[in-house]
Amino acid sequence: MDKISIIRGDISYLPFHVDAIVNAANSALVPGGGVDGALNRKAGPNLGRDMISFGGTPTGTAVYTKAYDLNADYVIHAVGPRYNDGEHGEKQLLSDAYKASMEMAKKLQVNSLAIPFLSTGIYSYPLEEAIAVAIDTVKKFDLDAKIYFVAFDDTTEELAKKYLSAKK
Repeated sequence: MDKISIIRGDISYLPFHVDAIVNAANSALVPGGGVDGALNRKAGPNLGRDMISFGGTPTGTAVYTKAYDLNADYVIHAVGPRYNDGEHGEKQLLSDAYKASMEMAKKLQVNSLAIPFLSTGIYSYPLEEAIAVAIDTVKKFDLDAKIYFVAFDDTTEELAKKYLSAKK
């Protein structure tokens, strides 16, 4: 079995249990839209309360909370960058957000992890580049766990599967 898989679906309604789910959070750690909103709606109000209690975390970092009503034990809240023009350190910040997530997963000793493609929604990161950064960063990290990248739509799933198969 490969360490990394690409699946299509809604990360907040995984049909199987994972030890942790990565959330595409904002730096204020205030529940918002997209992946963050979906996870908060499914998890219930305690997830948002826990997030807010941190008082925020900088772009490129991650914190964790319990997962409440999600099909997981933990939620790792990673903050990816808003994409401006690719000339403001966005690639490094995006890679840092994945590294921080992986470090947190290692600390939590997870055996399985579901990850969305960070910053590709309202943060407007170009999809193909974001997929490359995500897969390349996660592949380099030494985490003994099954990793599921969760693509929300067909286009993301197809591009991610194509990129991952080219990297094998």
